[in-house]
Amino acid sequence: MTQHVILLHGLWMRGFALVMLHRRLIEAGLRVHRFDYLSVAATQQRILGRLQARMLGLAGEAEQVHLVGHSLGGLLALRACAEPVGLPPGRIVCLGSPLKGSASARRFAGMGRAGEALLGHNRELLQQGFECWEGARAVGMIAGRMPLGLGTVLGPFEGEHDGTVAVAETRLPGLADHLVVEANHTGLLFSQEAAQQTARFLRQGCFEHPPLA
Repeated sequence: MTQHVILLHGLWMRGFALVMLHRRLIEAGLRVHRFDYLSVAATQQRILGRLQARMLGLAGEAEQVHLVGHSLGGLLALRACAEPVGLPPGRIVCLGSPLKGSASARRFAGMGRAGEALLGHNRELLQQGFECWEGARAVGMIAGRMPLGLGTVLGPFEGEHDGTVAVAETRLPGLADHLVVEANHTGLLFSQEAAQQTARFLRQGCFEHPPLA
């Protein structure tokens, strides 16, 4: 079965940030493509339109077209696949995406126009997230719990967090599976465990969880 994967970076990033994850998923035997977009300047409609067109463009040569999104990229992946628009089948893996909305983003927005400008056209999606996932695609979440990152400067987190996103913000009702690894927010892109678990979910629809003590 031919399986293609489209990688989406997060806020304030570009496609080159995905190089390590890209390489590891190729080593796992997947066909991988990076989707580059302007996370602040581009409108959400334009980003989603380009992403859906890319998925449709791969449909002719792939039985499945998966999406893997880091942070904002995961939110956009869910938004792109929320409505049935004839997209090819596949799964979604989110890496540290605040699917229930980001307290850090709300704090940025509370700084006034400068903060809102830093969040760009996707600030509402980052701040509010989703209530639940009811789309056809199985979605897996890999969250980090190494508390090192910019978000700690903006204010305290409740519970475990990756320095930018709280683990609780990643636990969206409707997810097929959820896993927490030892990585901070950016580190999820460089974590070998996260890459291996991503490949597993894309193929099998579940993560490999450690045995209960």
